[in-house]
Amino acid sequence: MRKEEWHLKFFMCVIQSRQVVTTPQRTDAEASTSSMLIRKPPPETDVLKNLDAMDDPDTMGVTPVLENEWIMTHEEHHAAKTLGIGKAIAVLTSGGDAQGMNAAVRAVVRVGIFTGARVFFVHEGYQGLVDGGEHIREASWESVSMMLQLGGTVIGSARCKDFREREGRLRAAQNLVKRGITNLCVIGGDGSLTGADTFRSEWSDLLSDLQKAGKITAEEAKKSSYLNIVGLVGSIDNDFCGTDMTIGTDSALHRIIEIVDAITTTAQSHQRTFVLEVMGRHCGYLALVTSLSCGADWVFIPECPPDDDWEEHLCRRLSETRTRGSRLNIIIVAEGAIDKNGKPITSEDVKNLVVKRLGYDTRVTVLGHVQRGGTPSAFDRILGSRMGVEAVMALLEGTPDTPACVVSLSGNQAVRLPLMECVQVTKDVTTAMNEKKFDEAMKLRGRSFMNNWEVYKLLAHVRPPVSKTGLHTVAVMNVGAPAAGMNAAVRSTVRIGLIQGNRVLVVHDGFEGLAKGQIEEAGWSYVGGWIGQGGSKLGTKRTLPKKNLEQISANITKFNIQGLVIIGGFEAYTGGLELMEGRKQYDELCIPFVVIPATVSNNVPGSDFSVGADTALNTICTTCDRIKQSAAGTKRRVFIIETMGGYCGYLATMAGLAAGADAAYIFEEPFTIRDLQANVEHLVQKMKTTVKRGLVLRNEKCNENYTTDFIFNLYSEEGKGIFDSRKNVLGHMQQGGSPTPFDRNFATKMGAKAMNWMTEKIKESYRNGRIFANTPDSGCVLGMRKRSLVFQPVTELKEQTDFEHRIPKEQWWLKLRPILKILAKYEIDLDTSEHAHLEHISRKRSGEAPV
Repeated sequence: MRKEEWHLKFFMCVIQSRQVVTTPQRTDAEASTSSMLIRKPPPETDVLKNLDAMDDPDTMGVTPVLENEWIMTHEEHHAAKTLGIGKAIAVLTSGGDAQGMNAAVRAVVRVGIFTGARVFFVHEGYQGLVDGGEHIREASWESVSMMLQLGGTVIGSARCKDFREREGRLRAAQNLVKRGITNLCVIGGDGSLTGADTFRSEWSDLLSDLQKAGKITAEEAKKSSYLNIVGLVGSIDNDFCGTDMTIGTDSALHRIIEIVDAITTTAQSHQRTFVLEVMGRHCGYLALVTSLSCGADWVFIPECPPDDDWEEHLCRRLSETRTRGSRLNIIIVAEGAIDKNGKPITSEDVKNLVVKRLGYDTRVTVLGHVQRGGTPSAFDRILGSRMGVEAVMALLEGTPDTPACVVSLSGNQAVRLPLMECVQVTKDVTTAMNEKKFDEAMKLRGRSFMNNWEVYKLLAHVRPPVSKTGLHTVAVMNVGAPAAGMNAAVRSTVRIGLIQGNRVLVVHDGFEGLAKGQIEEAGWSYVGGWIGQGGSKLGTKRTLPKKNLEQISANITKFNIQGLVIIGGFEAYTGGLELMEGRKQYDELCIPFVVIPATVSNNVPGSDFSVGADTALNTICTTCDRIKQSAAGTKRRVFIIETMGGYCGYLATMAGLAAGADAAYIFEEPFTIRDLQANVEHLVQKMKTTVKRGLVLRNEKCNENYTTDFIFNLYSEEGKGIFDSRKNVLGHMQQGGSPTPFDRNFATKMGAKAMNWMTEKIKESYRNGRIFANTPDSGCVLGMRKRSLVFQPVTELKEQTDFEHRIPKEQWWLKLRPILKILAKYEIDLDTSEHAHLEHISRKRSGEAPV
């Protein structure tokens, strides 16, 4: 796809090279000098957040921005704030509920109001649309407060038989016309979206029949001559083709992993086998990703039935796991699992097989609707918010000729696709499975789904070589501060290395341990059970190698280390640079090495996401939810929360989006006392409404003078008589806890990718009976860039690095900050002079991906 075709997918994320946030309290002169959003946009990027891929990730993140600078007219600047004047939008949720739907509803309401449109809730899905009356109510800004962290759907969802009949759709059309609503946002699955498209295609005929029956006037029919439909996919199964991730999937994975972790402890105690059944009648995504996240022994999914002799293979696999010292077995079964003949494979069938053939104490746990419940994850809150914003813009920009579209996630972009094309491909998957064309079904699911499957098979089904003499010797170490997911990365690296026939060593306590010789060999069972454990089992320190290069070189020779996998944060990256520099003095350092970014700060150059950042982000969101809830029933209160991250404002910004913050202060966006005062006055005005709680996040090093105490004192003083203030420094709790499903999968993929690269690089570097690697590409950072994981020489990344502040010079997530401000009710000027293009899913299915 040409980049001209996908520029400016998301109206918030393209900011003029100089953009200003203004507030009513400030003069034009003050606004022009404000630095809250004065920043030149970075070059074009396609950054990804991956729950599921190596080369084609399922993602969340930011859309591309324009490379060329251009000047906007005053009219273009204010287009967004007038786009909805005279228009009305209705939003409904239909079908099965999914966590994150409330975030989407909130965004539709607030951005719709921001543009000048009237926005209506439709309660109880299509049934509310048919019944009308109190089921269709106008929404206000305050009506969506405190709903971001709630699971399910606040406005209700219902299966509606009436809407399937023409008479029901006639009543629904009449209810919309009487309220002047010509824009409908539907949040649901493929059935709900198909119903919406049918409704739109019949709209003219419905109006004609209503007019003939005298139920609407000719003038009303003229004003409502066409209906715009935009769909958002809310489904925990992630079964809708055309989008990489559906709203609710990540949260469902959180629920599943919480249960798997709990079951693991009791299974180990009694040496049991557990068979867990998860949702996924026609899609095995939840089962597959769960198996990777918990290191399951086996997974059954509908898209890829097991071979005919699967019973024998399964029992052999379970027996081998026990022989290696494991005290438990975990088997994941998707509810729609089948064999190659289409016969269902149930969790009870699997249990009976294991008991009969192996005699293991085996239990079945069917998770059921618990997967739909609970608080939405940070991912789903941000995804729902982004999709909601784009849906409003798609509706208000729609014309009679615009087909009904679905807002989807492609790579890291919010894009619009023709609704029925997506529905058709989704149906094609089911048809392929029914016709036993399972290879075709896997391809239709996408490359990322297939990559997941391949990594699962490698880790779960391939036997490691029995030989004790390894092909090559590779060492693995952790460097810097601990981050959740480090252990998962070590586990994957060790086991993939063993599968490839390598000898794998583990280094304790980072570069310091490498210098002191704290090194031992790791076997398959050494890393057993590590995938779900937080922190660093190997131990990690911030010590850099420069002062110990002589001892490090000696131990590289002593232990015959031929390659080094470094898992860590900014210290891992700078340590890699020092190793490269040390090659001039020590030939022993001329071995390949790769850095896997792992830090809660997400500040490693060359990668837009780091292992551990998602876990920290969810910890912050959960804590903010509890802190806000603590004020329930009290007088109005504002909380000032300090987050980690060093000079990098990633956590503060993304947590602000996910937790519904009123402001997020970061180093990358300098602010003045005038900005602080404007934020205080803004909160004062909000607190005069029905809003009772405010949330302000501050990155720990955003400003050396405007400290957390200073901001707390300022808000306390200026809010006297209106609200009181409280402060919380979250501290090291952000580095603790079990890794999220995203971090487990991301770390597993990164470890596998790194070891594959390492094995090939060692082969390339073998010269005259020894390993000698001194080219720039022999020392790399493995980072997530442009829909793939890529290896970038550490020396080439130096120009992209702000070493003083330990951050990349350009960071993608800064483009998301305007969303935070709009959803917090700030007056902000945005550019909408270009529009997102409607793409076609057929292009994506032909193998062409955004560049």
